Amino acid sequence: MEFLQPDYRLRVAKLQSLLQRQGIEALVVVSNVNLLYVCGEVFAGLAFIPREGEAQFFIRRPQLHPESATVHYVRKIEQIAEHIDTAALRSVALELDEQSYSDIQRQRKLFPKAELHNATALLREVRMVKTPLELEQIREGARHHIATYATIPSLYRDGMTDRDLQIEIEREMRRRGSIGIFRCFGSAMEIYMGSLLTGDNAGAPSPYDFALGGAGSQALPLGSNGTPLREGQAVMVDMAGNYGVYCTDMTRTYSIGRLSDEAYRLHELSLEIHRQVMQKATPGTSCADLYNESLRMVEEAGAGPYFMGTELQAQFVGHGLGLQINELPVLMGRSKDTLQPGMIIAFEPKFVLPHVGAVGIENTYLVTETGIENLTPAPEEIIDLTQR
Repeated sequence: MEFLQPDYRLRVAKLQSLLQRQGIEALVVVSNVNLLYVCGEVFAGLAFIPREGEAQFFIRRPQLHPESATVHYVRKIEQIAEHIDTAALRSVALELDEQSYSDIQRQRKLFPKAELHNATALLREVRMVKTPLELEQIREGARHHIATYATIPSLYRDGMTDRDLQIEIEREMRRRGSIGIFRCFGSAMEIYMGSLLTGDNAGAPSPYDFALGGAGSQALPLGSNGTPLREGQAVMVDMAGNYGVYCTDMTRTYSIGRLSDEAYRLHELSLEIHRQVMQKATPGTSCADLYNESLRMVEEAGAGPYFMGTELQAQFVGHGLGLQINELPVLMGRSKDTLQPGMIIAFEPKFVLPHVGAVGIENTYLVTETGIENLTPAPEEIIDLTQR
């Protein structure tokens, strides 16, 4: 049973330490993503994590494991009161940002005397710093991610649209083990298997808070929209990795023939921002400082109008990764977070040129005790798909 393994016990211990610091007696976990975090499985039910002592798991389905002192099978969540004195608790954290109003009200009745706290914020804070097993799984996913990108030039055919090429990449992703779903934080955030942008569609604004938009379709206004791939266009591939439980993020830029000189200049600027800013990304570094340093380099190069979009410009240059594609910390000007060893961040300084498309790269980095390790070391130059 996975949630009896040492790494999952470590995760519970991290949460209990945070509960103790904040004076909260217990935490209730119900969402799929956070059940994966605390026990490595998705099930219908909940995990009850007290400030001290053993975590308790109340499972409605599937009933695959032997019952024990910590594993209980229930028909409804109210049965947890048969094992825990819920009425005695004075403070409980519930996943207030991950559940419906009716589910929260139902859980509230289980703890009639308890002051409620937001477990979503606590869980996102703890998940910022990865455990050894998490890092192992992220490294493995990154290897598959790199291997998929290596096939992209062979997937291109003359006469394709952006969507045609994306479909071929998605097929290769699935063939190489992608689970085909990307978990996002936020009820208004949706994405499929990533984004491919070319031409003016790269500058099309989207309602979703990703680095770049794309018109997409009426049902999902993000990414490719059927634009034909033509001579002189950049093709930005941001097909996120989900080869298992954990996400990685990597963007590479391709071309249809030769691009404008300005496109190559801005692409090189993206690479230089990676080299200089990530060199400063050591433990204790402010995430806001990393964003501001990136912006300084952009402005010095006269590239501000093209940075992170045109019509709508993203106000961040990187983000955390893990079970979800958009975890903490966020590299933005108003961030209060600082880097810590064990954090995973995606760094993505990108530029959009009218009529050409988007250029730049994104890598997944691990914050180590002494600096940064690139987990997605793949070729970074613009590759001409017509010269395969």
